[in-house]
Amino acid sequence: MANLFASEISEAPIVSVCPLLLYTDRLNRDLQPDFRVWIEQLRSGDIRALARAISVVENHAPGWSDLLKGLFPYSGHARILGLTGSPGAGKSTLVDQLARLYRAGGSNAGKNNAAQREGKRTIGIIAVDPTSPYTGGAILGDRIRMQEHFADPGIYIRSMATRGSLGGLARATADVATVLDASGRDLVLIETVGVGQDEVDIVRLADVTIVILVPGMGDDVQTIKAGIMEIADIFVINKSDHEGAERVEREIRALQSLALRHDGWTPPIVKTVASEGTGVKELAAAIAEYEAYLQKENHALKRSVENWQERLVTMLRDTMLESARARFGDGNLTRLATEVAEHKRDPYTLVEEIAAGVGKK
Repeated sequence: MANLFASEISEAPIVSVCPLLLYTDRLNRDLQPDFRVWIEQLRSGDIRALARAISVVENHAPGWSDLLKGLFPYSGHARILGLTGSPGAGKSTLVDQLARLYRAGGSNAGKNNAAQREGKRTIGIIAVDPTSPYTGGAILGDRIRMQEHFADPGIYIRSMATRGSLGGLARATADVATVLDASGRDLVLIETVGVGQDEVDIVRLADVTIVILVPGMGDDVQTIKAGIMEIADIFVINKSDHEGAERVEREIRALQSLALRHDGWTPPIVKTVASEGTGVKELAAAIAEYEAYLQKENHALKRSVENWQERLVTMLRDTMLESARARFGDGNLTRLATEVAEHKRDPYTLVEEIAAGVGKK
């Protein structure tokens, strides 16, 4: 969908030049010529090439895996910010304000120092929207809130639907973030669908996780303590001009005194009014402070290793599930499900047989 706006963009964004990993030469030899040209176009700032790559990866179209293999050596240089919170918390508006600030050179966020010295940083935005359980469609309304950025070649916005994924993230979100990272974007902002306790997948992907809360949303303590408390690197109380903001802050601080993080970091609390831009600079400063903390005592590497442990298990699970489905097909699954429903077979033995058969020809 992002390439619908490509015709309005006359100039390519300035992208960062990233050093390659050691295995790049081998990968380049293995890649087909068309893929090499495609990757070169994408890294040179071609918006259409970027949009096409994201569509292929998101839909698992033919060649999606080879494309990611070719792009991965160029990734790992963008700073990934994840913003999560309840529906109506103002996530889209806050992402819009952060993007405007970073494009104006208002913060030193981002891993690429050369881009920082130039002032403006290139940004990729991934907005994940909920999918209807009935029609499978999504409104993708975040684009409406961020439409003023469409004419800015330094900001690329991509809306994605969850397609039934739990945890608030579409399954392909991590791969799309890799594509944006490899394209040379200095910052990748990910706004996740607000689904409360299940919204913890963002931790495995983001370098900095920002949890957005608002006053007057019912039982605030219940919202905070049920899983989200552990994932926040920074708390934001948005719409802080509303009644109850002080109470939300007190509840957060009370819970922080009961649960200390293993890395020793105490998440700061930033009050914002995103619709007016109030507190956005303070939020950017808090992000920069946490980034500086990550560089101490190798916290950034430790966190990355922990995240990749979880992501590798997830990738392996998804790959094995796809292999099992491909091996048995819809017809066989229907037959097996019928046998279980009629109590002709027990599901536990059946699952063991399917798992044992995965990978065998």
